[in-house]
Amino acid sequence: MNLLSANQNSKSFPIIGVEIHATSYEDACDRILSLAQSKTSCYIVAANVHVVMTAFWDRTYREVVNRAILVTPDGMPLVWGLRLLGVRNQPRVYGPDLMLAWCDRAAKEGLSVYLYGSKTETLEKLERNLKVQFPQLAIAGSYAPPYQKDVEVLESELTLIKESGAAVVFVALGCPKQEFWMAQVQGKLDAVMVGVGAAFDFHSGQVSQAPRWIMRLGLEWLYRFAQEPQRLWRRYLLNNPLFVILFAWQLLRGKH
Repeated sequence: MNLLSANQNSKSFPIIGVEIHATSYEDACDRILSLAQSKTSCYIVAANVHVVMTAFWDRTYREVVNRAILVTPDGMPLVWGLRLLGVRNQPRVYGPDLMLAWCDRAAKEGLSVYLYGSKTETLEKLERNLKVQFPQLAIAGSYAPPYQKDVEVLESELTLIKESGAAVVFVALGCPKQEFWMAQVQGKLDAVMVGVGAAFDFHSGQVSQAPRWIMRLGLEWLYRFAQEPQRLWRRYLLNNPLFVILFAWQLLRGKH
């Protein structure tokens, strides 16, 4: 049963300039299903504090995120933010879990998915794990693009995805690259693209996820920081406190 009232579902609320939608896994999957069946070229962003703060610093990226057809509250601070803005009982709609929720729906609906991003080894393990969990899931194809500092859309890659006939493309290039890629590809693929960040690493077993109780407390960032402090210190130790300050200022000014 959906936890949100019908008039709140999929309505967006600004959090530091980024429009975050009041949604749920059921609602998000319903929307993906409708969009995939109509072959609508669009993209979905799973937003956490890192996404919001990247958008705060980069106007072009902010515009890309706000053009998404759906922006889910991927991180608990955004869930709490939506609740403070009046969305009672707003659940977390976490990218890796949304990926699994859609795989379950896709298997039942007979719609195929495509896996784009990460590394070849990760994709091989991911496909095996998904097939075990969802035996009826049709995986139309997968591709691990070569590493590139800047976003580059290659026609050869698009041809592979188009020829696969996939209804939904999971994109795991990390923030902000995956959002820029999806924005550039919109209109070139008749598919719904869903940015899922580290989901490929998690579901392939390459990287361990934080325990659920840590996630519920909003401390997943601390778990990940302990795993990769050199890579993630700036993201968490600078951006997280600044997010709290900026959102508190937004609430004080009454901009919601």
